[in-house]
Amino acid sequence: MSWSGSTTGVPVNQIRPTARSGGVVGILALAGIVAAITQTLVVPLIAELPKLLDTSASNASWVITATLLAAAVATPVAGRLGDMFGKRRMLLVSLLPLIVGSVVCALSSSVVPMIAGRGLQGLGMGVVPLGISLMRDVVPAEKLGSSIAIMSASMGVGGALGLPFAAAIAENSSWRVLFWVVAAMSVAIGILIRFFVPADKESGSSQGFDVLGAIGLGIALICLLLGVSKGADWGWGSGTTLGLLAAAVVILLAWGRWELRIKDPLVDLRVTARPQVLMTNLASILVGFAMYAQSLVVPQLLQLPEATGYGLGQSMLAMGLWMAPGGLMMMIMSPFGAKLSAAKGPKVTLAIGALIIAMGYGLAVPMIGSGSAWSLLAVTLVCSTGVGFAYGAMPALIMGAVPQSETASANSFNTLMRSIGSSLSAAVIGVVMAQMTTDLGGFALPSESGFRAAMLIGCGVGLAAAVLAVLIPVRKSAKPDPLAAEPEVTAAKV
Repeated sequence: MSWSGSTTGVPVNQIRPTARSGGVVGILALAGIVAAITQTLVVPLIAELPKLLDTSASNASWVITATLLAAAVATPVAGRLGDMFGKRRMLLVSLLPLIVGSVVCALSSSVVPMIAGRGLQGLGMGVVPLGISLMRDVVPAEKLGSSIAIMSASMGVGGALGLPFAAAIAENSSWRVLFWVVAAMSVAIGILIRFFVPADKESGSSQGFDVLGAIGLGIALICLLLGVSKGADWGWGSGTTLGLLAAAVVILLAWGRWELRIKDPLVDLRVTARPQVLMTNLASILVGFAMYAQSLVVPQLLQLPEATGYGLGQSMLAMGLWMAPGGLMMMIMSPFGAKLSAAKGPKVTLAIGALIIAMGYGLAVPMIGSGSAWSLLAVTLVCSTGVGFAYGAMPALIMGAVPQSETASANSFNTLMRSIGSSLSAAVIGVVMAQMTTDLGGFALPSESGFRAAMLIGCGVGLAAAVLAVLIPVRKSAKPDPLAAEPEVTAAKV
């Protein structure tokens, strides 16, 4: 009898159910889709927000920034609490601010309550890493790899479907309906989780929660992401931007020292520093960067006026419909990625996924200016295939190197790394687009060469992620199963 799968003294084969789990995976994936839709919900409203909320464009931009900052702070906290008190319980708790925030936004008529509501929605973004971690406890081992891949792909599906969904409602109904729909869907998911998703094993509430560590990490992340996301508006050389970035570095160093000294840290940096976890997290930053770059470039190419010579003049709704197949491709390809991980290991799947992303960007460079939306769709489908492979492999690598008692915390930290990569992508691509412009009717628009440069950057980052994935040290004796490394890790911890 093996005791390696549990730190609670229960054999792993007694924790994982043998019953059919398709319904559980479907419910958790639906929760991930709703969380992703929430993030892209206001994109079709960006141009209208100043008028709708009677505020300036600068103030309205906080409607998006607030969600980003709140999600960054809440995700690692939710993961730690999930490990302590149960992942299903924290899933239900995370849905509460998502519901309340959606209602607040639906009732808002000014910018302050809208920002508060969007911040509350951001607090619910720990749903995806919690759902992935919960699968380790409630899904049969033979189905775990494919289940993780499907759950990971749900973020891409939600993000892709969110654009046409939000655009269609915004164009044909009141914008408030968007938030009422998300609130209703969140309530429905909460009910489904409560009655149809089995509870997981708690690691024990005797562990202490690192309040000071949570506050320190939250402040550091706010400084970092605020400086990165607002640097273009405030100026990259401004005192505010540089001060925030410097503060982030200082606070992170102090936070790291605190985490190493405390008995029950928010993030176990000793586990995070293990080569397999560390290298996977670094690769996750690069994959997050590469994934987000094409979602910044392709929509602009679809919507820019045809008079530019490379824009396609599509409406917001049409743009969303052209982007939607990319998210569906992630879901379609995720089982194939899981099979590859089972045969060759998630490290190989991650490397191949990153290479496919790089190939998609390389394919895009000569296609810019082709005048065909189909060519951009092809680019989106190729990149989404790579993202689907990579996003399913990263949680598997993380869970294969951490004890079961720290699954949610480690997965949440990995999700945070991807979010940081996406934020860096927005900043870098934004600078490229701002510096490489062309004039059209007195307006400065991103130039064709600017788009090519952005695609080349995405290609380079994808290749770097592939190289880093190849270098991830995984035990040669380990099985391809995502949990193959668990026995050694658990034994070392005990």
